[in-house]
Amino acid sequence: MCRSIKQLRRPEAATTGEIEAAALQFVRKLSGYRAPSARNAEAFEAAVRDVAANSRRLLEELGVAVEEGPDRWMPGSGRSRPRPASDPTAPAA
Repeated sequence: MCRSIKQLRRPEAATTGEIEAAALQFVRKLSGYRAPSARNAEAFEAAVRDVAANSRRLLEELGVAVEEGPDRWMPGSGRSRPRPASDPTAPAA
């Protein structure tokens, strides 16, 4: 699996932005295009929409809450949110 696609089945709700970001990464990986040519743009965008819609349906059927919102992923963190300061495994500041 593509390492930049994160697991969205987790205790907190997945956001529509996270689902769309995962769909985009999947289609990029599958197609081999980071950005499609003008000729392929319509098919590329349609694939991203289809993958996002099916991913949302799957998550909802698995009992994962989905809420409207942005992608909460933070570059370089590998986490969707920073750990609270009271977390003993959080990196020291």
